[in-house]
Amino acid sequence: MDTKLTLKLDKAQIEKAKRYASKRKTSLSSLVEKYFAFLADIDSDNDIKLTPTVKKLSGVLHLEPDFDIKDEKVKRLLEKYK
Repeated sequence: MDTKLTLKLDKAQIEKAKRYASKRKTSLSSLVEKYFAFLADIDSDNDIKLTPTVKKLSGVLHLEPDFDIKDEKVKRLLEKYK
């Protein structure tokens, strides 16, 4: 069911968005709807979709609980660029 939504936006931004929509042969309403859906998906998609290859590699590395990845990266970069 479609419902009307009123937004108050800067006129110049609206014109830019209309041109953008026109170039893509779609409506401004459709763009806004897709953007809202995109935002909702990001918010609700806490589980990252993993490819089969990444799933196979999951759990291969076992790091100590106190392992600091940022510190390790700095050490390796310093060693690399001596």
